Amino acid sequence: MWKTVGYYNGEIGPLEEMKIPMNDRALYFGDGIYEATCAANRVPFAIEDHLDRMYNSLRLMEIPFQMDREQVKAELQKVIDAAEDSPIHFLYWQVSRGIGPRDHVFPGPGVEPTLMAYVKPHSMKPLDKPFRLISMEDIRFKLCNIKTLNLIPSVLANQRAAEAGCDEAVFHRGSRVTECAHSNVSILKDGVLRTAPTDELILPGITRKHLLALAGENGIPTLEEPFSMVELMNADEIIVTSSSALCMRVEAVDNIPVGGRDPGRLKVLQDAYLAKFRRETTK
Repeated sequence: MWKTVGYYNGEIGPLEEMKIPMNDRALYFGDGIYEATCAANRVPFAIEDHLDRMYNSLRLMEIPFQMDREQVKAELQKVIDAAEDSPIHFLYWQVSRGIGPRDHVFPGPGVEPTLMAYVKPHSMKPLDKPFRLISMEDIRFKLCNIKTLNLIPSVLANQRAAEAGCDEAVFHRGSRVTECAHSNVSILKDGVLRTAPTDELILPGITRKHLLALAGENGIPTLEEPFSMVELMNADEIIVTSSSALCMRVEAVDNIPVGGRDPGRLKVLQDAYLAKFRRETTK
């Protein structure tokens, strides 16, 4: 077993010793898609939801990946099982269009997509420790619904957030809030959980999907429609959701205090999500 485990097209070993061919199209063009989740007790959380999104991204990217769901799950489980014990593991995997000489057109017949994965120890963020955000104009391309490997705008936004002493950057196109650099963002206002619709401007987050379902189970109405930066700043609570941090409260945006006016409903959602995670990752 290794602390961090790497996988590439069936080969498994210590992450730092793994090699990827220079002609893999992920290196030239970011020509691929990815997924990530956490695992507890060596059980990956919400794996079926992540595979649903993975195969949808592959379809939208026109990547002819032939491995079926059960095969993918089996390969990912091998990577998890090769890791040293940890209360929580972070699991990442990606599929590229394949290996071939650099060319903007798709490679010809016979070039198979590649599967890469890794596992490392992970610590969940305490749900009682709020986030701080900065806001940025969303200049990313208009295919944000595909979990593509092309993440430079998000990387730059996260760097600006870190330099400002913040945890995330929240994007907006004009006045409309879209999502965060690597998370979804929702608000609680007047007892209603509001989140952006799953159009081409946001990634259909797995945690976002779960949050909406948990709200319904706990008698909290939901609304999937765009909201503005003004509505964000005046929300009773701002919630950032992601597979690696679950459901985080926001205390400031651009150094302006926000939220803190509906802690009861927020706590219901956080407790429900943590219970779901524990329930579904217990063998």
